[in-house]
Amino acid sequence: MLVSERIGQFFVESDGGRDRLEYTEYGSGDEWVVLLHGLLMPRRMQQPLARAMAAHGLHVVTLDLLGHGRSDQPADPLVYSMTSFGEQVVALLDHLGADQAVIGGTSLGANVSLEVAVIAPERVKGLIVEMPVLNNALVAGILAFVPIMLAARYLPFTANALQKASRAVPRGIVPFWAGIGLDTVDHRADSIASVLHGVIFGRLAPSSSQRRRIQAPVFVVGHPVDPIHPFVDADMLAAELPHVRFERASSILEWRFRPDRLTQAAADFALDCWATPGAGATPVRKR
Repeated sequence: MLVSERIGQFFVESDGGRDRLEYTEYGSGDEWVVLLHGLLMPRRMQQPLARAMAAHGLHVVTLDLLGHGRSDQPADPLVYSMTSFGEQVVALLDHLGADQAVIGGTSLGANVSLEVAVIAPERVKGLIVEMPVLNNALVAGILAFVPIMLAARYLPFTANALQKASRAVPRGIVPFWAGIGLDTVDHRADSIASVLHGVIFGRLAPSSSQRRRIQAPVFVVGHPVDPIHPFVDADMLAAELPHVRFERASSILEWRFRPDRLTQAAADFALDCWATPGAGATPVRKR
């Protein structure tokens, strides 16, 4: 089923000034879903899921958070934090005129979704949380991303060379996920260093006590054998939440290359959220 797609933009105020954020809308109607990307990745990574959910009648929006994709990428670590990312999602809802939405995302996007549920619970109809990065991911996350941050800060030619090389490859001639990989390294060195500094040394996610107070229904997806997104974090989150639906992916690649099962489950969950009066009013079954 073909759905309409429209690109838009809006502006947010930050300590660094006025920043431009870009998004894509899929479909139409009042049953809103906002999908968020992983760390340093573009919103285009959520395009297959967005198109599939829009084909079910949902109005889906994918957003490039500040420092990502086609949104502005200021070289100031002070403008990057989970709270500011959550506020950007709320600003998007205000811009769209959407009172509520199902908010979801992958990795960074999962944590930002939880942040929105804490800072603006009245705007959240439900959450889709894939690969949350919580307590058990800290060491692996630091080992993975601190060297990238240091290289971007002190050896900027490495990141700038990768950016230049990625821009030389036309996206239309490579497979979809190869293109997403190229888009992920399409950042200036100072921008990469600033984003990672803000994320790594800021609050990673809402605390356990804050998460336990989330009343919206939540669809949690965990992956086995993934040190940066350990399954135990997803399992712990599911145990903390009062209204949760939990799915175990076969691997980190399932939703990327064999998406039908999880995509259908996510679409069904979002439709159930919109069929239920009030956020979190009726418990969702736990798997």
